[in-house]
Amino acid sequence: MIRPSQALRLAHINLVLLRHGLDEVVLATHLFRPLRFLIYLSPWYWLRRDRGTYPERIRRTLEDLGPIFIKFGQILSTRRDLLPDDLANELAKLQDRVPPFPGNQARAIIEKAYGQPVGELLDAFDEQPLASASIAQVHAAQLKNGTPVVVKVLRPGIEKIIRRDVDLLFTIARLAEKYWKEGHRLRPVEVIEEYEKTIFDELDLMREAANASQLRRNFLDSKVLYVPEIYWDLARQNVLVMERISGTPVGDVEELRRRGISMKLLGERGVEIFFTQVFQYNFFHADMHPGNIFVEPNGRYIAVDFGIMGTLTEADKRYLAENLLAFFNRDYKRVAELHVQSGWVPKSTRVEEFEAAIRTVCEPIFEKPLSEISFGHFLLRLFQTARRFDMEVQPQLVLLQKTLLNIEGLGRMLYPQLDLWTTAKPFLERWMSEQIGHRALLRKMKENLPLIVEHLPDLPVQINKIVEDAAAGRLEIKWKSDELVQMQQVLRHNHRSTLSVISGSAMLLSGSLLLVFGSGALIPATATLLIGSSLGVGGGLIILRGFLAASE
Repeated sequence: MIRPSQALRLAHINLVLLRHGLDEVVLATHLFRPLRFLIYLSPWYWLRRDRGTYPERIRRTLEDLGPIFIKFGQILSTRRDLLPDDLANELAKLQDRVPPFPGNQARAIIEKAYGQPVGELLDAFDEQPLASASIAQVHAAQLKNGTPVVVKVLRPGIEKIIRRDVDLLFTIARLAEKYWKEGHRLRPVEVIEEYEKTIFDELDLMREAANASQLRRNFLDSKVLYVPEIYWDLARQNVLVMERISGTPVGDVEELRRRGISMKLLGERGVEIFFTQVFQYNFFHADMHPGNIFVEPNGRYIAVDFGIMGTLTEADKRYLAENLLAFFNRDYKRVAELHVQSGWVPKSTRVEEFEAAIRTVCEPIFEKPLSEISFGHFLLRLFQTARRFDMEVQPQLVLLQKTLLNIEGLGRMLYPQLDLWTTAKPFLERWMSEQIGHRALLRKMKENLPLIVEHLPDLPVQINKIVEDAAAGRLEIKWKSDELVQMQQVLRHNHRSTLSVISGSAMLLSGSLLLVFGSGALIPATATLLIGSSLGVGGGLIILRGFLAASE
């Protein structure tokens, strides 16, 4: 149900749509559809001038509707799996063209947040903002010890404005899903839900401060990326104070060239930073457009604005890396199999059909020189193809895709010959070797050691109970599947070799523990673990014997 305040806002939106020649959008809605014939009687239909293409009119409409719709358009531009390319490209041009709010209001917000006058906190505060965006604006200031800083202040009343417009967007989305023929496929309610989470996260500057601190810690001694310091004692939910950085905006290519900075190096470093954030630290800056990046004289990047960050699960990282490497090697069957294994497409998907569809998309692309292939658009085409096979939307991958498009666009703006594929492949191969090689085995053993040691004292009691249950005939295996039946058959025919494998595994575990922990003072602990391993072998033999007996 539309509330009176929403009805007024909706009427204003309709007027803006009409002003930009989008009357077909208004008259296509369920409410006005019976009056659609009026479009042909109206003077503006016959006399209107050329207002540009449909995507251009959509972009200008969002700009006129204000900061929340601008931000929504920016986020919507990343959903290329749902939008036509021409509309997504146009929405990507949206910028936060928002006039600043008065500096005395910013001062009042700061004083209310800290409960004292600005002069008692800061040695200087410039009421003229350095920058103004849809959510907040930034002012130059100076701490009492003379350190130059910037103060980020949320716009007054912004949460109420956002809630009003987000609720209205939900109302429009539900109507669209119900009455628009494309509504079910484009899932507008799901898009608004994603937007709501993203934009309300940006309203908590304490969250942004935590994001900045984490990223700074990850790259503390890095020669490729610098993250400003956060002054936690001055951090509040609506006010943030951080180190003031000095650098050349990355979009000012002429100034970068004048300073003698290598464009090729900058382009490659951007790719390195992205893959390091994603695969090494699993925490990436998801809003790395040119307005948020500066460059030091030595060519090191500086990042600002940490409101939107992304993470991936370990499984998603593994599947993503394997997918990319399979693409590099044109192993389309492996790509199809990985999509099914990861659950990104239904388990019922026929791998051969999916493989053929992927090959149809990829082969024309690979005929181009690698330096001309857009990595980001390549992934977009893949997701669009996978959508035909009912691929579920993966929000974390959409954020990653948006970041990758930003990084690739930035890299090729700086160095048009940038070969992102060649730059990325060695990084992915190295990461994969660390995940499945001997180093990964030792690392995981060290990570799991506290848990093993914690449960080790209980192991003899648990084994004794299993032995008693097995001897009394109370040991039951309740799980049953086709795989279990096959396993039973193998065990019956190869039980001797299986016992040898179990014993050998215990010896391998003991040897690995000795290798990890060394000798000396740790020998008693190692001996205890060896005894536990031996008990485990004995328990395993008894379990196996009972298992075989139960399977007869």
